[in-house]
Amino acid sequence: MTDMLAIIGRLRPDPGAPALWHRPGLLVPLVPVLLLAVATAAPGLFTGLAPDAIDTDAILAHPGPAHWFGTDQLGRDVFARVVHGTSLSLTIGLGATLVACAGGVLLGLAAALAPPVVRAILVRLIDVFLAFPEILLALLVIVALGRGPANTLLAVGLSSIAGYARLVRSQVLRVVRSGYVEHAVALGEPRRTIILRHVIPNATRPLVVVATIGLGHAVLTASALSFIGLGVVPPVAEWGALLADGRNYLDTAPWISVLPATVVAVSVIAITILGRGLQDLLAGSDGA
Repeated sequence: MTDMLAIIGRLRPDPGAPALWHRPGLLVPLVPVLLLAVATAAPGLFTGLAPDAIDTDAILAHPGPAHWFGTDQLGRDVFARVVHGTSLSLTIGLGATLVACAGGVLLGLAAALAPPVVRAILVRLIDVFLAFPEILLALLVIVALGRGPANTLLAVGLSSIAGYARLVRSQVLRVVRSGYVEHAVALGEPRRTIILRHVIPNATRPLVVVATIGLGHAVLTASALSFIGLGVVPPVAEWGALLADGRNYLDTAPWISVLPATVVAVSVIAITILGRGLQDLLAGSDGA
């Protein structure tokens, strides 16, 4: 989350920043992102094989025309499992990001606008949670709630709230000192109206960029939890679980883990680059 917060310092109006569609290099990540969206909505367009279909005649088959990513130790088509696992992996990542954003907005607003004693307590609480690695916090939630897709989503989301809360708090403190908020106060607008109409919309605008980058981070964290056996329970097709399936066959059948890992890496990189492209687009529109 630290690297995500670091980019906020560059979210300043830049009149010279070109639009996203004028930078072809930033359009490249749209291709894998669109493919992910299609795979999530209609996996049948990519493969007609079921992700759990066992073929004992094709156990540990090498990648080829019949099985693009080869097969695993049970004869299941790895490509089909990757495609069908896209929906669950992205759902967990998106859900976790929404949980983190919602919790971060509420906690950040309270840490900035609550009475002084409450603010001090919340700020210290945020600092405490930021002192721990997110994966460790996610592990603690998993230990408390148990494994499974829903619990993995909650674990990843809850572990990220503190970072979003610190961002929202800093943005709220900046916005409340702005001229238009001071003008609204001088006009006698109610405090609730000022918060809902001026503070929240302007303070949460950077979340669009941070949440986009955070989506890739959430997918990666969820996959890591499944890889170590504390996320999605096999034999459900999920990216991290697929990596775990092949870790005992890296010498004889590396494609079981390597090819799904490549898909995860490309997906996370594409989402991150797209988020940074969105950052440049927003900065350019602010400066227009």
